[in-house]
Amino acid sequence: MGTHHYNLSEQFEFTGKVKILSIVGIVIGILTIAYGLFFNSDHITHERTFANLLLMGYYFACVCMSATFFLAIQFVAQAGWSASILRVPQAMAKNLPWAALILIAITGFGLYTHNLYHHWNAEGLTDPNSPHYDSLIAGKAVFLNVPFFMIRQVVFMGSYAIFAHFVTKWSYNEDLTGGLTSYNKSFKYSCIFLVIYGFTTPIFAFDNIMSLEAHWFSTMFGWYNFASMWVSTLAIIAIVIILLRKAGYMSWVNNSHLHNLGQFIFGFSIFWTYVWFAQFLLIYYANMSEETVYFYKRFNSYEFWFYLNLVLNFLSPLLLLMDRDNKRSENILLVVSIIVVCGHWVDYYQMIMPGVFEFGAKSGSGFGILEIGITLGFVGLFTYTVLSALSKKPLVAKNHPLLQESLNHHL
Repeated sequence: MGTHHYNLSEQFEFTGKVKILSIVGIVIGILTIAYGLFFNSDHITHERTFANLLLMGYYFACVCMSATFFLAIQFVAQAGWSASILRVPQAMAKNLPWAALILIAITGFGLYTHNLYHHWNAEGLTDPNSPHYDSLIAGKAVFLNVPFFMIRQVVFMGSYAIFAHFVTKWSYNEDLTGGLTSYNKSFKYSCIFLVIYGFTTPIFAFDNIMSLEAHWFSTMFGWYNFASMWVSTLAIIAIVIILLRKAGYMSWVNNSHLHNLGQFIFGFSIFWTYVWFAQFLLIYYANMSEETVYFYKRFNSYEFWFYLNLVLNFLSPLLLLMDRDNKRSENILLVVSIIVVCGHWVDYYQMIMPGVFEFGAKSGSGFGILEIGITLGFVGLFTYTVLSALSKKPLVAKNHPLLQESLNHHL
């Protein structure tokens, strides 16, 4: 198949309703946060606001991190099929520094105000002379203390953001200079990044999410989080590409590219389910109170969300993407990807809310203006920043050495 009819200098124009709606979403998010923190004196409302900020700040950061991870995998594997779609994950990765700053600010203020991580950051928990002394928390104090926690946040997010910056910069340099210099740099540093990312991502999840319930721990929790952030990112990449195609851009993307993305979403949704069930089964089988309390809380105060999580993140991709033709269908893949993105919001909601609020506090298990408003704010922010980055460079890396393989990709 010839490729002469493709416009490899095509650029996305970020204008019109999408831009306006993204700004409106940001404004709604800011107003909702202001309502939750400054126009409401209720402590539960403050905690719920911070819990939703953590949920969306973590989600935003994880998607940008995993987009960087996607780029690194493509370079290390020397994958040809994806060469023509790399600008989408690059636009997501380019916003990782901002996502990192937002998450660090949320966790830092959450610690300072004691609205987050109070299970290990409350006064007197590590003091043997205090009536609030907790021997289990005291035993973890070497790791779970505010200075070391924040240092890890800055080091992990900083290292991810530095690589995200350079891998996007080298790709753009490749457009200008050609040759293999930039590509070889991307390959070399992707290898280094994958090692760093693989070892630190579980700790990143332990810090941000698992430490909300500091008495409980699971060695599988890091990989459970990795599966969630990875499949969410694949779904968002698919959504952006399909919507761009529907708007008349990226005509070189065909149903074989969609098939690859559909395979990844299907496969890693099954992987997510495997890790989720393995963690659940081990805790259920052991039947020890210090472990079963994690699921007991979610069965009681969050039962609807618990089962919805499985329906959205396991049954939906399983049943809708099992068929080969469905993976190659724009409309079906778009619907499934939206379900998966919403499903992993539910997944993070399940991880975070029971850890922030005391067991049985129904006020913490609600769904209302705070959840909707803050979610819309971050969706607007993500849309605005990603599409702004996407509009600044051509939609295809025209000097990528494997571009022709991608333009002629057929399964």
